[in-house]
Amino acid sequence: MKNYLNMESLEIDKQTFQSLTHGSLKVEEIIELIRFFLEENSNAEYSLVIGTDSHEKNGIPTGTPKKINLVTAVLIHRKGFGGKYFWIRKEVGNIYSLRDKIYAETITSLNFATVFVPLLKKSLNGHSPNYNLEIHVDVGEHGDTRDMIKEVVGMVTGNGFVAKTKPDAYGASYVADKHT
Repeated sequence: MKNYLNMESLEIDKQTFQSLTHGSLKVEEIIELIRFFLEENSNAEYSLVIGTDSHEKNGIPTGTPKKINLVTAVLIHRKGFGGKYFWIRKEVGNIYSLRDKIYAETITSLNFATVFVPLLKKSLNGHSPNYNLEIHVDVGEHGDTRDMIKEVVGMVTGNGFVAKTKPDAYGASYVADKHT
């Protein structure tokens, strides 16, 4: 399997995230906003969702490796009462096929989750409500990605996360897609 990310891209503390509500933010600020949101109603049911979508960059000649813009979204949702989301964009090259693109999206979400979730848990220090953690993968039973469902769901579950696919993968197929 290709290595789509380098170690610098895992240093999320140095990257700038975006929010429609809060503007440009560092990861520490996102964690604080999520912590405050969770503490507003400690009895509510929450979901923490991480999903990545991509869009091919324009102007690349046919037959050459493609570059894609990857957008990773992190959402906190209070069931029945809305939520907040944040996203980050980066460019990745050497994408030759749809399979490469889906792997890049899935691996980006997994790498983000393995860095972000421990930072969030450390901030919560056991004093905030529990949340369901989901990785949303942009594959579904209809379309060209249907043959990849078992592969990418296996990648996510094999790393200890719950995977959601279309039509339940709104973190990737709707939120992240909106910012690609």
